[in-house]
Amino acid sequence: MYHYDPETALEELQEDAVLPNPVHVRDMIIRARLTPDQALELNHKFQTYQQAFGEAQQSAKLVLQQLARQVSS
Repeated sequence: MYHYDPETALEELQEDAVLPNPVHVRDMIIRARLTPDQALELNHKFQTYQQAFGEAQQSAKLVLQQLARQVSS
């Protein structure tokens, strides 16, 4: 756990985020026994989740990189 250390938090972000990885979510959707309508609905929600996940991860990375530079100097 990083405990307010941006460099460690950045390393942890590279390894795994707190949110479920979209690959795992996709696998869960594939393994579920869904009707075609349910599959379409979940796929749409998954696409939104995947995009938001990537954007959140990128935003956190930029913030942590800047904080790490500030702490290091």
